[in-house]
Amino acid sequence: MENNNAPLLEMRNIKKDFFGNQVLSDINITLNAGEVLGLVGENGAGKSTLMKILFGMDVIRETGGYEGEIRLNGQAVKFATPFEALAAGIGMVHQEFSLIPGFTAAENILLNREPTKRNIASEIFGPRLDTLDYKAIAERSAQAIQKMGVQISADMVISDMPVGHKQFTEIARELSKEQLKLLILDEPTAVLTEKEAEALLNSIRSMSAQGIAVIFITHRLHEILSVCNKVVIMRDGYVVKESPAKEIDVPEITRWMVGRKVEAAASAAEVRKFDNAPTIMSIRKLWVDMPGETVRNIDLDIKEGEILGIGGLAGQGKLGIPNGIMGLYEAGGTVEFEGKPIPLNSPRKCLDASLAFVSEDRRGVGLLLEESLEWNVAFSAMQIQNKFLKNFGLFSWRDERAIHAVTNKYIDELQIKCTGSRQKAKELSGGNQQKVCLAKAFALQPKFLFVSEPTRGIDVGAKALVLEALKRFNREHGVTVVVISSELEELRQSCDRIAIVSGGRIAGILPASESSEAFGALMVSQVI
Repeated sequence: MENNNAPLLEMRNIKKDFFGNQVLSDINITLNAGEVLGLVGENGAGKSTLMKILFGMDVIRETGGYEGEIRLNGQAVKFATPFEALAAGIGMVHQEFSLIPGFTAAENILLNREPTKRNIASEIFGPRLDTLDYKAIAERSAQAIQKMGVQISADMVISDMPVGHKQFTEIARELSKEQLKLLILDEPTAVLTEKEAEALLNSIRSMSAQGIAVIFITHRLHEILSVCNKVVIMRDGYVVKESPAKEIDVPEITRWMVGRKVEAAASAAEVRKFDNAPTIMSIRKLWVDMPGETVRNIDLDIKEGEILGIGGLAGQGKLGIPNGIMGLYEAGGTVEFEGKPIPLNSPRKCLDASLAFVSEDRRGVGLLLEESLEWNVAFSAMQIQNKFLKNFGLFSWRDERAIHAVTNKYIDELQIKCTGSRQKAKELSGGNQQKVCLAKAFALQPKFLFVSEPTRGIDVGAKALVLEALKRFNREHGVTVVVISSELEELRQSCDRIAIVSGGRIAGILPASESSEAFGALMVSQVI
């Protein structure tokens, strides 16, 4: 019997340990219908684990379950699978996408719930021979997209979509479920531009108005304050603070999250000038055919030893530049590195020339999820440069001691939270996985490093560490670094110059000490 006065959701005294690590201790959370709760905390604070418990995910059951109680509308529930959670009205949009690449947005939105229609064969042989009702699929997916309040193309195939549109497709899929009472959004705006993020916040407001409760996990703290009713802050597996959103501000949230003050943007004095340095990479008339991030005509000279930022709104082409140069998407034009031409469409040639790339797609391109951190850090250097190998005549084998040492060096330097260097990459939180991708690139000891969206989906404290590590790598080893990011403030903190991409071309390049307004003007200038 449902108790109508009871809160929609209560999580009581939730505890969980993973591989001997206590990751959650005595968590208590209450949520009413239509309420929007902002859940914040550094990476590894336990947010995603808590949501996996609520959503009945396999990984929780496979690692010994959890202690405590979950109540929905006053009734105790214990979901054995996500299907049970979905049936009870809980939806979840994960940090990493779970879409079928070859299907359209509409097909993904209604996957396994497609409307069908009868035909002559199914009249005789039964409903298994019903055909898909494409008209109804189009209508219902259009309704879900409309409910979300953000326009995406229902007919576009997922693999052709920019990352932001994939995120919206995931959200529309949950909104198309009639029984939805509670939607969990895990880092939904990490991959969105400011404009898309604003649209998403509006769609959260409209869900709330329709009585759908939302648990919103994000590291963009100003979003929490603009859309949530209350904020719950986690640190090291505990809830350390709960507050109505209108009674707390960003600096206070940050202090509770990290237990220390996070220093704001670097001063302009740190910006170095490289006017007289030699050009290490010269890009001319570069075009890249990357869906959603098309590059039309890029001319750019990168100076040896600098940290160059590449910014711009999503879909304007900034991500296409490294992906094209490193051979992951078809590209044309010319790229010279240290005075020699680099052949395009040939990833191996780039790696042989001492270029390295940390992709924005850490799961698809960046990590061997089933392998240990040691294997992840050392694998590329072993394959490309024959590093970490012992040779005897024609035979070579892995130098386990060297691999162990280099992995532990980066675990310490980047403060990767793990149980040890042999832990599997898939067991780490998103931010720690990102640090492993960096460690893998550092282990190559490249002369030139592209880093794409280095802080996507990671928290305030980890962001500072990642940016600091890049700056240190650049200064100590003289490595030229190009950082591509949607977060202008981060580029301003860590780069010497910033190039803004608009409409697939460079709209302008300014010193990082220039004002945000000057960069903003370039972003919307739309080079013709």
